[in-house]
Amino acid sequence: MKAFQVSAPLDYRIAEVEVPKAAPGEALVRVAFAGICGSDMHIIHGDNAFVRFPRITGHEFAGVIEAVGEGVEDIAVGDRVCIDPVISCGHCYPCRIGRPNVCTTLEVIGVHRNGGFEEHVAVPAANLHHLPEHLGLDAAALVEPYTIAANVLDRMQPHPGDRLLVFGAGVIGLTILQMARAKGIEEVIVTDVIDERLAVAQELGARHVLHGRDQDVEQTVLELTEGEGVPLIADAACVPSLLPQMLRVASPAGRIGLLGFSPTPSDLVQLEVIKKELTLVGSRLNNRKFPEVLELMATGRLDPLALVSHRLPFDEMPDGIEMLDHHPEKARKVLIQIGA
Repeated sequence: MKAFQVSAPLDYRIAEVEVPKAAPGEALVRVAFAGICGSDMHIIHGDNAFVRFPRITGHEFAGVIEAVGEGVEDIAVGDRVCIDPVISCGHCYPCRIGRPNVCTTLEVIGVHRNGGFEEHVAVPAANLHHLPEHLGLDAAALVEPYTIAANVLDRMQPHPGDRLLVFGAGVIGLTILQMARAKGIEEVIVTDVIDERLAVAQELGARHVLHGRDQDVEQTVLELTEGEGVPLIADAACVPSLLPQMLRVASPAGRIGLLGFSPTPSDLVQLEVIKKELTLVGSRLNNRKFPEVLELMATGRLDPLALVSHRLPFDEMPDGIEMLDHHPEKARKVLIQIGA
């Protein structure tokens, strides 16, 4: 069968590999669609410390059950499913307190083990989620990025009437925008340095869009909030040097959700944190957010296909990688059709 295999940094191709078998507790999924994520690009570039090569990447995918392993219940051949890529042990401290997404022995499908950029993939049955009847497999492949958004918003604990400022209007920034609107946050401000991304953010419901190079973001945010600052800030730009500005534009008692994996240190002015009693929270992957996102999609409150800028057949996936590398301003979500 065909698989997108990364053998080493910048060494990737569509390869022929053996079809995996469903071990006890697993199911074999015939993959229909998979989305290319920024973290896939980090693996390709060799910037992911967790991956071991060779690796079949892909953690945003959906498909149809082809076979089930011994002991699997509630999953049958022919079921349409999407896959939560987070695999946790269930007994370490984070798992015991209900935060399996930071399990001490965490594995992520598509990072620590082979993922969805292959025609068939074996995954733990516990990680499968049945799809609502009218949700297409293409839309279902995009559940995972919305769980990232749901997780960071949950970590920030919004209150009624809170404003949200999103740094970065890439795919994750746009999912945070959509998720925030679906959860009742009416005023969302989005800032980026790419005009095309800001235009999409405005189409998706951003109240204000700010160009980070053409406008004074700090001054404008303070003007928009009557000098009070913003209670919720989501860092989807993942640029460590932006943290001091986030601290300055945060309102007293504000919450800042950080999503980046950069090892570069950030300047943190303790005075800003203490005088405002700010809360800085990290957010990694998702903590059991798939049911919430599936319900929002099924009821039409989330429109995942609005994120898709390109659909490519599996054989042309390397072209999608090249485009994301060299012309990221032209692409939002690149969706790969594998077996649909």
